[in-house]
Amino acid sequence: MKRKVQMEPTEPKTTKGHSRFSPKKFLAEAGIGRTISPYEENTVIFSQGDAADSLFYIQKGTLKITVLSKGGKEAVIALLGDRDFFGEGCLGGQPLRISTATTMTACMLMRLDRAVAVEMLHKEAAFAELLLAYMFKRAMRIEEDLVDQLFNSSEKRLARALLLLANFGKEGKPETVIPAISQETLADMIGTTRSRVSFFMNKFRRLGFIKYNGSLEVHSSLLNVVLHD
Repeated sequence: MKRKVQMEPTEPKTTKGHSRFSPKKFLAEAGIGRTISPYEENTVIFSQGDAADSLFYIQKGTLKITVLSKGGKEAVIALLGDRDFFGEGCLGGQPLRISTATTMTACMLMRLDRAVAVEMLHKEAAFAELLLAYMFKRAMRIEEDLVDQLFNSSEKRLARALLLLANFGKEGKPETVIPAISQETLADMIGTTRSRVSFFMNKFRRLGFIKYNGSLEVHSSLLNVVLHD
């Protein structure tokens, strides 16, 4: 009687002696055309008008993307965190940066030369799928932000921004404690004044939706503000 032998799982192979490409491993290790560097809080990674010659990946930390008008007014257009990409405009032929990226916490970032990123998009389907999926999500988020600005009150916009910062509605466990963020930045994000943000933050705290004392803790009950008509 033949006896079945239980085989241990092995790493999938594409060619003899070579493991299948892993985007996670690729984005975790430095190599040719890609470097990993730590950045302190409030460090400018690139500025509006700089040459768009690289793609960045956030291994750890939080940063903001801002734009500056000709009149000198700054607007926050995105807050990004772990496993997010930024600077992707270089892949679409953008010669100069149209925004500024600044760290809000200590960050660990990978910088990929544009040529390396383009090569990987053509060479590795798994990498292309990962980046395209991220860019589609970013596009949908921008569309949602536009709808939010057009149709929702500043109170709802603030509640939604805080929930997004805490990762509610995203994959994985929500991070209820979010990095310190100024009321000025929140006001820029939702298109209102700092005094209005202060008023609503105090209201949310009074109702038990948030808690802050040095750090900001967001509770899932804040969803009531977004869902209530």
